[in-house]
Parts: sequence; C-alpha cells; structure tokens
Amino acid sequence: MKVILQQDVRGQGKKGQMIDAAEGYARNFLIPRKLAVLATPDAVNTMKRQEKARLAEEAANKAAAQEAAEKLKNCPVRVSAKAGAGGKLFGAITSKEVSEELMRQHNLDIPKQKIVIDEPIKSFGNYELKVKFGYEVTGTVYLMVTEEK
Repeated sequence: MKVILQQDVRGQGKKGQMIDAAEGYARNFLIPRKLAVLATPDAVNTMKRQEKARLAEEAANKAAAQEAAEKLKNCPVRVSAKAGAGGKLFGAITSKEVSEELMRQHNLDIPKQKIVIDEPIKSFGNYELKVKFGYEVTGTVYLMVTEEK
C-alpha cells in the first residue's frame, strides 16, 4: 500500500516521502496515528507542490546567505576593550559583542551563534573570524581589537 509520510518515521522514511508499506502496518499504525496518509492523486499533487515550495525556499535562503557572506568581505569590525598591563584584555571578546558591533557599525544582522571563535580573543590586534551561514556557505569577519580610551 502506498502512503505519504506526514512525519519522519524511524526505519521507514522522512516527512513528505512516498513509501510502500505493508497494508496492515499502514492501516493499523501509520494512518490512525496521523503519521501517513493514503497516496491518492490529490495527496501526491499536494506532496509535489510542498516539495517544490520547500526547494524554492531553500534556494532563496542559500542566496541570502551568499549575499550576506559577500557583504561581510567589505565590513571590518572595530571593537574597543579595556586592557590591563602588557596589553591583555580584561575578559575576552565574545561572539555576542562581534554580532552587536556588526549591527551597530554596518547594519548587518548576523546571529552570534553563526560566528565561530576558535580560541578566546584576549589581546589587541587583528583577527579573522569564520561565520557559518549554513547551506555550506561561510564568510569571514575581519575584527580589529583596539584599546578603549
């Protein structure tokens, strides 16, 4: 019996996928629990439309991520921080601070979760931070840490 899954079902398939399930399994388990619907022509058309819409949305999100990565190339970020003896900072520069400065200085809204800081930034200087946008798109933020006056 052909059914279209409404949710991910372990061992069977992912949401929106059409599978061939045993008649008893589909009738007694999948359909009553609303995990699947019968693969009628209407349901198949709906599945195809949803898949097409999902692919279009994914393409638009990937294009937006690539556009944001391009904008980052021309946007160096300057962060000023208090320091102690020897040029060491009090604390460290966090991804939250970098995200806030990107918004303030260049009006780019990059969530702090997407900014990757490999090791804590605890001294003055120039740094390159990786930004993972998803969809296999990465960008680079050029960060300058200066002394607060």
